[in-house]
Amino acid sequence: MSNKMKLVWLVAGRELRDQFRDWRVLMPMLILTLCFPFLMNEFAKQTVDFLNQYNADLILDRLVPFSIMIIGFFPITVSLIVALESFVGEKERGTIEPMLSAPLDDWQLYFGKLLVGVATPLMASYVSVGLYLILASQQDLSFPPTAVMIQLFFLTTAHAFLMVSAAIVISVQSTSVKAANLLASFIVIPVAILMQGEAVMLFWGNEQVLWLAVAGVTIISLLLIRVGLAHFEREYLLGREIDVINLRWMWKTFWSNFRGGANSFGSWYRNVLGSSFRRILPAMAFMILIAGVSIWMGYDWINTNMSEVIAKASPENLAKLKTQMGNLPDLSEIRDSISAPFLFLNNTRAVAMIFLVGLVSFSVLGVLLYMVNIGLIGGIFALLELLGLQPVPIFLAGVAPHGIFEIPALMIGSAVVLYIGAALVTPQTGKSMGEVILELMADWAKIFIGLVIPLLAVAALIEAYITPGLLLKVLGS
Repeated sequence: MSNKMKLVWLVAGRELRDQFRDWRVLMPMLILTLCFPFLMNEFAKQTVDFLNQYNADLILDRLVPFSIMIIGFFPITVSLIVALESFVGEKERGTIEPMLSAPLDDWQLYFGKLLVGVATPLMASYVSVGLYLILASQQDLSFPPTAVMIQLFFLTTAHAFLMVSAAIVISVQSTSVKAANLLASFIVIPVAILMQGEAVMLFWGNEQVLWLAVAGVTIISLLLIRVGLAHFEREYLLGREIDVINLRWMWKTFWSNFRGGANSFGSWYRNVLGSSFRRILPAMAFMILIAGVSIWMGYDWINTNMSEVIAKASPENLAKLKTQMGNLPDLSEIRDSISAPFLFLNNTRAVAMIFLVGLVSFSVLGVLLYMVNIGLIGGIFALLELLGLQPVPIFLAGVAPHGIFEIPALMIGSAVVLYIGAALVTPQTGKSMGEVILELMADWAKIFIGLVIPLLAVAALIEAYITPGLLLKVLGS
C-alpha cells in the first residue's frame, strides 16, 4: 500500500509544481488571502462602533465566528480554479496523454489531483483566518470558545472538500476549461446558500446543528469523491472534444428506459414497472428501518423538550390547549374547505421536493426530509400523551385510514431517491454520467407515475371524505 501511495504523492507533487509556476493562479490567491483579512477587520471595527450604540451584545459575541466563516470561504472560491482545471486543463494543454499512459491506477491519478486541489484552498483559508485573528486580537472583540473555534475549523475544511470534490467531478466531465469555469457557479452558489443557513445557526448559538452540518457536508463530499472515481474513464477524457446538447438523444434515452419495450399498459405495469420496483426493494427496506428510527426520535424529542414546558404551564393555559387538541371544533368546517385535489397536490409536491433535494445531494437531504416527515408521527403521538389524551384511537381514526396509502407512497418515493444516490456512486461501465442520470430519472418517473401518484390519489380521497368523519366520531365519544 505504501508503494501505491508513493505514486499518489508523485502525481500530487507534479501538480503542485505546475500550480506554483503559474502566476495567474498565485497572484489572485495571494491578494485575496492577505488583503481580505484587513478588509474584514475594518468591517468588524465599524460594526462594533455601530452596535455599541445599541448594546447589541449577542451580535458582538458572534461577530468573530461569523467573520472567520466568511474569511475561510473566499480563498476557497478563488483557489477552486486549480481543481476545475485539474483534468480538462491538462487536456487543453496537451499534457494529459502522457499522464494517462503512465502506469498509474485511476484512483491514484484522481487522489493525486484531489490532494493538491484541497490542500491549496485550505492553506490559503488557514493563513487568511490566522491573519484575521491576529488583527482581531488587537481590538476589543469577544473571541469564541475553543469548542466553537474547532467547529469552525472543521466547517471550513468540510466546505473545501465539498467544493473541490465537486470541481474535480466537473473537470472530469467537461471538455473545455471555459465550460468547467461556467459550471463552477453550481458549486459556489449552493455552498454560499448553505453558509447562510449555517450563519443563522451560528448567531442563534446552536452548535449541535452546526456539528450536523459538518457531518452532512463531509458525507456529501465523500459521495462526490466516489462519484468522480465511479465515472472516471481515461478513454472518455481523450475521446470527447466538445459538448453538444442533443435533446433528441436525451429524449430517446429517457423514453426508451421509461417504456422498456412494453407494447401495452398492462405489460408496462407488470414487466417494466415491476422490474424497477424490484430494484429499489433494498432501499425500501432501509426506508422502513429509518421510519422506525424517525418516529422514535420524534417521540423522544417531544417528551424530552415539551414535558417540562407543559409541566410549567399554568392550569388555565393547559386546559385551553387540551380543549383545542381534544375538541377541534372547526373540524367540520375544515372538512368542507379542504378538498381532495388540494391534499393530493400538497402530498405530491412533498414527494417531488424529496426527489429534487435528494438529486442534488446524492439522496442525503432527501432522506433527511423524509425523516422529518415521518418523525412528525412520533412527535404528535408524544404530544397527545403529554396532554393526557388517548393517542391510539385518534391515530386509528385520523391517520390510519389514509396513512395506509400515503405513508407507503412516501416511503416508495424516498426509496427511489436513495436508490438514485447509490446508483450514481456505483461504477457504470460503458455509460457516460449523463446517460446514467437520464436512466435513473426514467426509473424515478416510472415509479412516481405508476405507484406514488395512484397511492397519493387514493389517500387524498380518504383523507378528504372519510377521515374527518371518523375523527369526529372518536373525538365526540
